[in-house]
Amino acid sequence: MKKLIGTTMKVAMAVTLITVGGHVLAAGDAAAGKAKAVTCAGCHGAVGISGNDLWPNLAGQKAGYLAKQIKAFRDGQRNDPMMSSMVKTLSDQDAENLAAYYAGMK
Repeated sequence: MKKLIGTTMKVAMAVTLITVGGHVLAAGDAAAGKAKAVTCAGCHGAVGISGNDLWPNLAGQKAGYLAKQIKAFRDGQRNDPMMSSMVKTLSDQDAENLAAYYAGMK
């Protein structure tokens, strides 16, 4: 019985670590994100630092935040004509990859 409870607790702990706030965490591939980021550089800068005060810096942002915002623009939860058109073809994995890339920058 102790072994079953221990195993159940380990499984519950693993599920808790993988799931945060009802969202499953996905690991992004920064190298794949770098390849996708070529189109982002026009506004957000080649190293994630925008040269224009109207567009945010992406370098050093938290990956979870970036992925969530990319998906929100793509899915129409956030509305900006420029961003919505730029991200409309991105998959969830693309968003995670871009987020990992920018989060890894200083």
